Amino acid sequence: PPKVDDYGDYLFVIVHDVLYDEERLRLATGELNLYIGANYVVSVHRTPIRAVDEVRRRAEAHALVLDRGPGFLAHALMDVVVDDFHPVVEQIDDRIAAIEEVVLEQPEREVLEQVLRLKRNAQRLKRSILPQRDVVNRFARGEYPKLVPPDALMYFRDVYDHTVRVEEMIESVRDLADGALNTYLSSVNNRINEVMKTLAIVTVIFLPLTLISGIYGTNFHNLPELDLHYGYFGMLAAMAVIAAALLAWFRWRRWF
Repeated sequence: PPKVDDYGDYLFVIVHDVLYDEERLRLATGELNLYIGANYVVSVHRTPIRAVDEVRRRAEAHALVLDRGPGFLAHALMDVVVDDFHPVVEQIDDRIAAIEEVVLEQPEREVLEQVLRLKRNAQRLKRSILPQRDVVNRFARGEYPKLVPPDALMYFRDVYDHTVRVEEMIESVRDLADGALNTYLSSVNNRINEVMKTLAIVTVIFLPLTLISGIYGTNFHNLPELDLHYGYFGMLAAMAVIAAALLAWFRWRRWF
């Protein structure tokens, strides 16, 4: 996890950058290790880190980035790393908002998987930004005066404000994900209730019809209606009237 260790003559700092595949909803973090000394900053990373490339580009365009010393260079790196969280959180937020619009009409399993994946991504972002906020806060409080000049502290405070803002955005996204999940579950339950209601209505309608057909399907030979010329059609008519009456009553009760 992100941290900062003070070894007297130099600082060892770990921060996390984020990489996000919006199409596949996959979130990955890249670890950036920084060794900050009196006149140097050494970065070590296994995967490409956009912050390093961005700060290098700035340094090539403006020599002041390097001339102000390692404290300001460390600030520039952390600033880009934290700022990279913003578009990722916004993309997740937009995706959840889009899902909320369709989840009531299409509560499909694929939608549920997307919501759960987005929620996990938000949780991973929070696990990365919380310790990162503490790292930046230690710089902003001026805990390392030997390596970070006083005039750099205000810039670290600005980065700290950004981390707090990112944390608040992540919390909002997590709440949205929970809301989308609850909406999905409610929509699924409503669908199940509608199906159960339909099945119950069909069962109630067929219950008296089954009773009538069961009575006249017995093996007794002395049933009075057996000799009626239109007995069969009369039974069908009675069944139809009963079914129609039940349907009308259900409609009157607004059960469907």
